[in-house]
Amino acid sequence: MPSEAPTVLTTHGTIRGTAAGGVHAFKGIPYAAPIAGPARFEAPGEPERWDGTRDASRFSPGVPQPAFVGAPTPLWTPGDGDDCLSVNVWTPDPGSAGLPVLVWLYGGAFIIGSSSQPDYDGAILAAGGAVVVTLNYRVGLEGFGALPGRPANRWLRDQLAALRWVQDNIAAFGGDPANVTVFGQSAGATSVVTLVAAEAGRGLFRRAIGQSVAGTVKTEDEALAVTGRIAAALGVPATDEGFAAVPAEAIHAVQGRPGEITPYGPVLDGELVLGLPWHHLRGEVDLVVGFTRDEFRLFAMLEGLTEADPVATAAGVGLPPSALAEYRAAHPGISDLDLHNLILSDRIFRMPSLWCARHHPGRAFCYEFTWPSPAFGGALGACHGIEVGLTFGNLAGGLTELLLGSPTPPEAAVLSKEIRKAWLAFAADGDPGWPAFGSADGGVVGSAEGGVVGSADGGVVGSAEGGVAGSAEGGLVRRWDVPIDVVADPEPVSRRIWEPFLG
Repeated sequence: MPSEAPTVLTTHGTIRGTAAGGVHAFKGIPYAAPIAGPARFEAPGEPERWDGTRDASRFSPGVPQPAFVGAPTPLWTPGDGDDCLSVNVWTPDPGSAGLPVLVWLYGGAFIIGSSSQPDYDGAILAAGGAVVVTLNYRVGLEGFGALPGRPANRWLRDQLAALRWVQDNIAAFGGDPANVTVFGQSAGATSVVTLVAAEAGRGLFRRAIGQSVAGTVKTEDEALAVTGRIAAALGVPATDEGFAAVPAEAIHAVQGRPGEITPYGPVLDGELVLGLPWHHLRGEVDLVVGFTRDEFRLFAMLEGLTEADPVATAAGVGLPPSALAEYRAAHPGISDLDLHNLILSDRIFRMPSLWCARHHPGRAFCYEFTWPSPAFGGALGACHGIEVGLTFGNLAGGLTELLLGSPTPPEAAVLSKEIRKAWLAFAADGDPGWPAFGSADGGVVGSAEGGVVGSADGGVVGSAEGGVAGSAEGGLVRRWDVPIDVVADPEPVSRRIWEPFLG
């Protein structure tokens, strides 16, 4: 039942939110200035103060982006306002103090995404005892495009500005600015580990959760080449002045290429992004990182793939014929399409996530999500993005309903409860409820629930009483499935294949 609308005083003025079900929500709060005119390709500016009480009951406009398949309403349309760099806050009690804080960074291939997506509603997660923050950051050319004379990685500068806003304001919502956890999926997970690797992120958060890290960075020349291609397609100079007169929707129409997930990624700028994130992670940040078993199946379905040439796939990602033979030997009878999906799952998400856990110099925990979705006759498996709605407890509507199917399978509700419990526990004290990845150096482990510990091939290796010694090479990993357990070195073949190239 709705209660009295709460007000909070922020550093830029007073806001009035809404309250329902014991959770208070404040939406569309500016953390940076509008991106109108020249600000479109600049670092985020400071928002202006306001007098009186600002309504915070609705999301701000989204950042410029193309249409998003599966969204019930557009995340952005031409003519939407430029005041899109905003945060949203859900809190169980703005009058309390010291609550852990979770700050979400959305995915979307660096091209799409909005904090207004129903999958990211923070009410259920906040009801578990945390302050939940979601935010908009620039995507596409506005956020990731390299432009001569303009600051690189504007998306990351947006995120840093939002995290500084959290430091300055979250105590007014009951949160602890000294106990902030950043979490995100896909492009958002890549953002998370980039922030952990960036010196500019020091002191802005204490913990981090990366769900399906994409292991891609762009050199400046590569990023400029993308800008040049887009400019050529539009017939304008590859400069901010050249793009200034071009409507955003015209850029959206030409920025991607067939068969390419995204042309964008973090740019090696020598300032914020110094290299592959797992080579630069800061040890003082506790880290949870993981991946899904069948990451690429979703993209294959979206592309309408019914067949593939794994020889070409392997060559395209730089794997020698011997690696392809090793894949086939480890997965006898695998179809060409499934092998294509496996190779790209490993290259794009699974191995980069694993290397982040393996190379983190501090406390690191790893997971693999293996519960298969029944949607589309089981064709998706444990696909990319399947766990996002489970993370927030939002199991109906949005992309989550598409990936889980309808009605929601009861196993999804069980997994959602356990994932939320783990993420909230990690945000509170740094322990998600299973052994650290580095515990695999001969220690004895049992599952967090006292159940059995499975081997990589699904067999039972030891009971909770007897435990199982982990692999020093592969590490201990939480396996999100029904039942939930802990395994040692869950993907040894893929790990060995990719180590010379990504490790």
